[in-house]
Amino acid sequence: MDERKNRLYPRFAGAQVLTALKDTPVVLVTGPRQCGKTTLVRSLVAAGREFITMDDDTVLASARADPAGLVRSLKTATIDEIQRAPDLLRAIKMSVDEDRQAGRFLLTGSANLLAVPLVSESLAGRMEIVNLLPLSQAEIHRRRPGFLRAAFEGKAGRCGETITGRQLVDAVLTGGYPEMLRRKRPERRRAWARDYVRAIVQRDVRDIAEVEKLAQMPRLLQVLAHYSGQLTNFTEIGGQVGFDDKTTRKYIGILEQLYLVRRVEPWFRNQLKRLVKTPKLHFLDSGLLAALLAITPERIRLDRAIFGRLLETFVFTELIKQIAWTGNACALYHYRDKDQDEVDFVVEDESGAVVGIEVKAGATVNTGDFRGLRKLAAACGAGFRAGIVLYDGERRAPFGDRLFAAPLGCLWG
Repeated sequence: MDERKNRLYPRFAGAQVLTALKDTPVVLVTGPRQCGKTTLVRSLVAAGREFITMDDDTVLASARADPAGLVRSLKTATIDEIQRAPDLLRAIKMSVDEDRQAGRFLLTGSANLLAVPLVSESLAGRMEIVNLLPLSQAEIHRRRPGFLRAAFEGKAGRCGETITGRQLVDAVLTGGYPEMLRRKRPERRRAWARDYVRAIVQRDVRDIAEVEKLAQMPRLLQVLAHYSGQLTNFTEIGGQVGFDDKTTRKYIGILEQLYLVRRVEPWFRNQLKRLVKTPKLHFLDSGLLAALLAITPERIRLDRAIFGRLLETFVFTELIKQIAWTGNACALYHYRDKDQDEVDFVVEDESGAVVGIEVKAGATVNTGDFRGLRKLAAACGAGFRAGIVLYDGERRAPFGDRLFAAPLGCLWG
């Protein structure tokens, strides 16, 4: 392990947390388990602030038995993994209603608590939520990216630390979980991923939902790995696990709450009749996806086609992290029409400006790779800002008005 990996990586979401603590009574840092939430909140706040975790069984039992009593004893505190004791949220509401001092409670949660009605009822207007996902390449390379800002200005952006070929494969197969970054051998990463999934199913799923078929959750996740980046067919997915359509949707929703997968909705405008309006499903970490699919560098050398889906997931995760840092209200979609022409990702800001991004695992780009982007540009009209094909190469090149080929390193440039 090099010296760089022995130091804490910068987390760009930290600035959002610090800003929120200055004017908001409750700040919640939410994201998947072991993505670095606890490390982040411990590094941000001064000594003397009480830290309690719901992963401590005694503390958890106390919180569930007497949530109001536990909160009453706290002036300012950091509470870790609060989704395990959701009744604490109502007690926190009562406490902050009496004392609205900014930064009183800094919470972490490994489930999307916005999906829990209790949260929206209890802490609306009193809490700011900051999402934290596994490490981005920009954080790993310690440089704040300007990719999206440049794209909305009609530019390809600068290139960061260029990685191609085997280096790119290694980055995609590793992903961003800190524990995966510490493990160099693919078999060690797969072993960690198996344990990680098992722990989430045995503990976190039970905390957020009543699940009758808990034993089939790992199998469902395995099936979903084969569908990552594809149009979502709930009936087909459920059929491989023995679920009906309704059960499949419910269980996938649970996995979304736990930040393992996320749906990407289709981009369309009302006047466009010929667009496919089915969501896609993506994993939130390419390394976890690779481990579930048992994909290794050797398999990719023998069959480069299997790398494309992983690379698309890798770019997806980089984009959603950067969207969270921009401070602008951007949304991420995919585009596909009835002619099967598509754009992997469409980023639209609140003004209606659009950037299209296509992902290519190859080392060369040609005019045909821009077919979907040209259709997107025509559909957007003046709102189209740029269309970029990200590829496994080293040079930026123009392919027409606001159309560019760019190395994948531009993502964190």
